[in-house]
Amino acid sequence: MNPDAVVTEFCARWADADADTLTAYFTEDAVYHNIPMEPVVGKAAIRDFLGGFIGQFGGIDFRVHHQTSNGSVVMNERTDVFTMGGTTIELPVMGVFEITEDGKIAGWRDYFDMAPLAALGG
Repeated sequence: MNPDAVVTEFCARWADADADTLTAYFTEDAVYHNIPMEPVVGKAAIRDFLGGFIGQFGGIDFRVHHQTSNGSVVMNERTDVFTMGGTTIELPVMGVFEITEDGKIAGWRDYFDMAPLAALGG
């Protein structure tokens, strides 16, 4: 599967709210970095982070508006839609993914404003 297809599939799988399924997309030494926060390093740590995140928010609808790729790097502009405390949050995000030759995510950086989450105590 080419890098663009890997990211498209990965983003769609967030609606399933299954941390194990999502974690399977990562390399053992992957880095997941929500830029306003500290990076999460390693597949096990990413699994723990995703499990907690999904436990708090459930499934998330990644609405991808634009996606482009150049070799192993895929970038997308999207709106992540999820619910917290009965309130729907639409969070604009810019994501950058680094995909290995075997179709795994080695790096994922999301750039977004924490204000919508902070306003709800997230």
